[in-house]
Amino acid sequence: MDSAVNLSSLPIKAILKKYDIQLKKSLGQNFLTDNHALQAIVHVAGITSEDIVLEIGPGIGSLTRHIAAAAKKVVAVELDASLMPALRDVLSPFSNVELIHGDILKVDLPASLQESPYLIVANIPYYITSAVIRRSLENTAKPKKMILTIQKEVARRICQKPGDMSLLALSVQVYGQPKVQFDIPAGAFYPAPTVDSSVLSIDLYDQPLIPPVDLDKFFQWIKAGFSQKRKKLRNSLSAGLNLPTTAIEEVFTRADLDPQRRAETLSIEEWKNLIQA
Repeated sequence: MDSAVNLSSLPIKAILKKYDIQLKKSLGQNFLTDNHALQAIVHVAGITSEDIVLEIGPGIGSLTRHIAAAAKKVVAVELDASLMPALRDVLSPFSNVELIHGDILKVDLPASLQESPYLIVANIPYYITSAVIRRSLENTAKPKKMILTIQKEVARRICQKPGDMSLLALSVQVYGQPKVQFDIPAGAFYPAPTVDSSVLSIDLYDQPLIPPVDLDKFFQWIKAGFSQKRKKLRNSLSAGLNLPTTAIEEVFTRADLDPQRRAETLSIEEWKNLIQA
């Protein structure tokens, strides 16, 4: 990409006014404006001139410009149609950006992402984090790494270990190894959210830790297990799966696990043993 392209901070307010853009809280539209943080994300992602990057939720292109300056190609998928005119304008200096209007959980990815392993970069609301990851890993062409900007508390929850596991942590760690890279204060965004954010990297495994044939059952069981978190796992699984406790206890016996344990104490390997039992 032309090194002469200006990557100074975007005039966010002026762009929003020019295109009469009304921000939608429901879509988590808080645009990262701090150039240091934008450059740090590109650095952490390790983007090179050989890489293809799928950016989920480019907003008005603040981060997209930095990615495009470093990458071979960027495919940017934006859900909000009202942002598309501004995006096209902001990204007009870059010939290596393909803009797609659509829902990342439904849209068909272009052929360019079938060519080689690609990176995913996303600034997404926490409530679709596990859905985005699962959708990404179920595509025929899988990414090699994900870089997510999400709420600070949620990023740490994703990295939790057995003893304090959560449904979200299991949903992510079954696919890859998460790591908090750095934090971003709320003031680095416009409009500023009520909480700080973190940049989370997820190095994805070649295959999930649960065999693909058992993944649907894995998600069914962990959702049931965490549906009544204060209860012992025997009881929450019995209620969530609509099975008698005797049947659940038999599965625990075959898996050599104590049915008195709680969901947050089990590792992925122990969930795997339960499901296979």
